[in-house]
Amino acid sequence: MIGFSACGEKASVNTSAETTVSSAKATVSSGIIDTIKKNGVLVLGTASGYPPYEFVSVADGGAVIGIDIQMGQAIADKLGVKLKVIDMPFGELIATLATGKCDIAIAGMPETEEKAKSVDFSEVYINDEQSIIVRKADIDKYKTLADFKGKKIGVEKGSSCEGVAIKEIPDATLVSLAKVPDIFLELKNSKIDAIVIAKVVGTQYIVNDASLTFSNDTVVFVNKDKPCQAAVKKGNAEFLVVVNEVIKENQDNGNFEKWIDEYCKKANEQGSNT
Repeated sequence: MIGFSACGEKASVNTSAETTVSSAKATVSSGIIDTIKKNGVLVLGTASGYPPYEFVSVADGGAVIGIDIQMGQAIADKLGVKLKVIDMPFGELIATLATGKCDIAIAGMPETEEKAKSVDFSEVYINDEQSIIVRKADIDKYKTLADFKGKKIGVEKGSSCEGVAIKEIPDATLVSLAKVPDIFLELKNSKIDAIVIAKVVGTQYIVNDASLTFSNDTVVFVNKDKPCQAAVKKGNAEFLVVVNEVIKENQDNGNFEKWIDEYCKKANEQGSNT
């Protein structure tokens, strides 16, 4: 387990990643590694507004930084190339990856049966948890998931948060938006009643806004786990092996713990979740 000293929450890193498991899913190599090396750049697709995983840093000239970007840099270093980051709405990542407009997608996403039809997934590098955020003034209204019946719930379009909300709060009205900061703005303006979000990410927003809070401990999803994985275009077994090797190396040397702490602190210091 990893202590999130800056985030105030805990998540676990999968320290037993095996390169053979995900590699078995992709049976054909399309030479993407040769293409990446020839171009001299690894193109990473991500979706900002999800601190500490990825967010826009004013202090870094508007660059997208975070845990996932550091992981992408480690993969680029392994291949001996530069890293190029393309920021886009989360819901566009899989399509962009499948059409070859980026080489890898890293945005705190878990594998789903539907997404796995289009792309192959790496081993889990961090385990997060699905949670609900409400306005602090409304916290006593919600004791169980059933209390959200008929309420408007904000989720990131195409995310696992959207999926768990559909399955476990079926009587709620979902408001699916492309960008996480827009969802929080809707909650602050009382246009929605709650948000389903990864707990580590939600903590960053709560730290910077005293009017928001996590729902009561009695409000728990059955399928609360939110594993984070990278995705590559189908048929790239050789590339997936490299990605899994990088994950394992950076779990073993403690880099994920360092990145988590570093980017939680940076997100909190910046006080802006963009």
